[in-house]
Amino acid sequence: MARRIATGAAFGGGGIGLIAGAAVGVVLAELALARRSVAGAGGSPQVPNADGLYGTAYADGTPPLRLGMLGDSTAAGQGVRRAGQTPAALLASGLAAVAERMVTLRNVALPGARSDDLERQVSLLLADPARLPDVCVIMIGANDVTTRMAPTASVRHLSAAVRRLRTAGAEVVVGTCPDLGTIEPVYQPLRWLARRVSRQLAAAQTIVVVEQGGRTVSLGHLLGPEFEANPRELFGPDNYHPSAEGYATAAMAVLPTLCAALGLWPESDHPDASRNEDILPVAKAASAAAAQAGTEVTAARAPWALLKYRRRRRLPAAVEEPAPNGSHTGR
Repeated sequence: MARRIATGAAFGGGGIGLIAGAAVGVVLAELALARRSVAGAGGSPQVPNADGLYGTAYADGTPPLRLGMLGDSTAAGQGVRRAGQTPAALLASGLAAVAERMVTLRNVALPGARSDDLERQVSLLLADPARLPDVCVIMIGANDVTTRMAPTASVRHLSAAVRRLRTAGAEVVVGTCPDLGTIEPVYQPLRWLARRVSRQLAAAQTIVVVEQGGRTVSLGHLLGPEFEANPRELFGPDNYHPSAEGYATAAMAVLPTLCAALGLWPESDHPDASRNEDILPVAKAASAAAAQAGTEVTAARAPWALLKYRRRRRLPAAVEEPAPNGSHTGR
């Protein structure tokens, strides 16, 4: 199914529906109830602005690395109150610590965004040729599922965004669609369908990202097994967006791949047989990654991809708040 979606996107297919038939009416009714439950929980679309300079302790005259963050509310950090608790800030601080170099962060993610908003977000990041990003992290897909956006259109927009960023010289890491089947206000049968659909979209996203030269990290655990087991700890007040602990869990999974994309990670891009890593056809690697959270997929020799389980990197004990560097304004 993931390969069919990716192929449909590449050739302009309109929509291979993942939810169809008599189930649609039930799903829409359940989704409406879930949305009302989330909306009534006090959630706010306001997110802290984490843009700025990180790792100022490493100031030595070397130009800072430039990190761009794109995507939806999870990329923006909705659900937390402090800038240092957002996933972008956590990644910027972690990257600065690993690289021992300052990092400039610009986050253009928008709560509620779908993949069709990525064109606008990429344009914002690439508007100034003097400040092009060195590496970008994209977290997108949940709203595509909940609004029933055609999956072929979803991955087509993502593929175009990755291609533009790669053409501009940026490395790209995509956190694929999280497992939406563990959101507390979501009930059966939507829970089962949401899990199935979100995993299929995550696998399709992996295929198109790898084909454009990017890397993916499966974020099923962002709203997945760890969240299902510890909902009070890993979900925020609205029971939909992650808490500070939840975002830290996601950031720890993405950071090793972010560092590897920049050549900063000690583990090589070769499979470790002792950890069941392998080089597989890209569709098989994508399917395996969607089923196991925290799995990285990166391109090998076409049409193969490397399936890797990088060891999570612990984040700095105290994540700093951003220091304005005067190089740009906020979102």
